[in-house]
Amino acid sequence: MNEADIRRYSDEATQILLNKPGTASSNAGGWMMIATILIEAWDLYAIAFVLIFIKEEYNPTAAQLGLATAAVQGGALIGALLGGIIADRLGRKRVFILTMVLFIILALAQGFSQNIWDLIIMRLLIGIPLGSDISNGYAYIMESMSKGKREEMGSRWQFMFGAGEVFSIVVITLMYWLDIPHDILWRAALALGAVPAIILLIGRLNLPETPLSLLQRGQFVKAKQVSKQLFDDSLDMLPNEDVKIPKPRLSDFLKVIWADPIKRRATIFGWISNTCQGAEFTAWGFYLPVILILSGVGVSASGNLIGTNLVTALIFCLATLSGYVAPLMLSKIGHRGVSMWGFGLAFFGLILGGFAIMYDWKILIVVGACILMWGHYWDASNGMTITSMVAPARFKATASGFGYVFVKGASFFGAFVFPLVSQSLGKAGATFVVAILSLIGFLAAKFILPEVYNYVETEEVQPTKASR
Repeated sequence: MNEADIRRYSDEATQILLNKPGTASSNAGGWMMIATILIEAWDLYAIAFVLIFIKEEYNPTAAQLGLATAAVQGGALIGALLGGIIADRLGRKRVFILTMVLFIILALAQGFSQNIWDLIIMRLLIGIPLGSDISNGYAYIMESMSKGKREEMGSRWQFMFGAGEVFSIVVITLMYWLDIPHDILWRAALALGAVPAIILLIGRLNLPETPLSLLQRGQFVKAKQVSKQLFDDSLDMLPNEDVKIPKPRLSDFLKVIWADPIKRRATIFGWISNTCQGAEFTAWGFYLPVILILSGVGVSASGNLIGTNLVTALIFCLATLSGYVAPLMLSKIGHRGVSMWGFGLAFFGLILGGFAIMYDWKILIVVGACILMWGHYWDASNGMTITSMVAPARFKATASGFGYVFVKGASFFGAFVFPLVSQSLGKAGATFVVAILSLIGFLAAKFILPEVYNYVETEEVQPTKASR
C-alpha cells in the first residue's frame, strides 16, 4: 500500500468510529480519564486552605507565596504541551500510566519539603504530569466515546473539579477541627493527593489503547481488536497488517486547523475561553478562602476558621451542582449558549462581589461568590472539549495540550499576580479587573464561536455554518 491508500483506510475507519455508539467499556474509560480532575482539584485547592500555615512556618515573601501557589500551574503548562505531542506519537496508554506514577511520587515528596524553595520546585514538577495527563485524557475521551457522550464527558471536568474541591475542604476542615499541628496539617494535606492517584492508577491498568490512536500510528491489527472492545466494530475494511505512517508534525497541526473556518474559529474561541476562565477562577475563586477570612465572613470572635471553611464548602457544593448541570444543557442551548450564560453570570457575580467587598456587605460577598461560581463552572466546562473535539484524530492530544496551555498559563498568571494587584488596588479593585476577563469570554462566545455541538471532525475543509 502507498501512503495515500494508508491514509484513506485510516480516515474511513476514523469516520466510522466517530459516528458509532459507545459501549460500557468506552464509557468506563471516559470516567477514568475525567477522574484526573479530582486529583488536580485536590492538589490545587488544598494549598489554598493551608497557605496560612505555610506562611507561618516559612515566612515567605509575597512573591515566594505566589510562586508556591502558582508553580503547579507553570509545571502543568509545560506538561500539557509536551504530553500532548508525546501522546500523539507514542499512544495514550503509555502516557496515562507514566503520569500517574510520577504524580504519586511527587505528591508524597512535597509533604517533606524543608523550605519554601523546596516546596516551589516540587509543585513545579508535580504540575508536569498533571498537565500531561489532562491533554492525553481529553484525547482519550474524544476517541473512545460516542458522539454526544464524549462532549458531555469532556464538559464534566468542572463537576469533577468541584467534587475534588469540596472533598479537600471537608478533609482539611476535619484535620483542623482535630487540632492537628499546623506544620503537620499542611504537609499531610498536600501529600494526601497521592491516595486517589493510586486508586486511579490501579483502575487504569486494564484500559486499552484507543483505536484511533492505533490507526494514526499504523497499528491496524491491534486497532481492529480494540475497536471491537470499545465500539463493537472490528473495522473489517482495514487490512490485517500493520503499516508505517509518518509521525504527526506540529506545523501540520496548525496548518490543518487554520485551513478550516470552523476548526479555526472554534479553536481560537477555545484558547480565549480557556485563558479567561483560567485567570477568572485562579485570581478570585482560588483565593476565595483568603478573601472571606480577610473580610471576616465566617470567622469567629476567637479567630476560629471552621465557619469560613464551611461557607466556602457550601459555595463549592453549589458550584459542583452547576458543573453537573452544564453538560446536560449542551443538547438544549449548545456550546455557545453554555459559554455565554457562564461568562455572563461570572461577570455579574464579580461586579457584585467587588462592590460588596468595597462596602463590606458580607452577605453580598457570599452571594456574589455563588453567582460567580455557578457561572464559572459553566464557562469553564467546554473550552477543552471544543479544542480537542474539532482537531483531526492524529492531532487530538496535541490540540488538547495546546488548549490546556492557555488554561494553565492564565492560571499561573492569575495565581501569581492577583495578590500583587490586590496589594496595589485593594481586593475590590482587583475583583473588578478580573471581571474584565469574564466580559471578554462572553464576547468571544457571542462573536467568534460557531455552534459545534455534535460536530464530527474531518480534515476536509467544511463550509462555515450559521451560528445559533
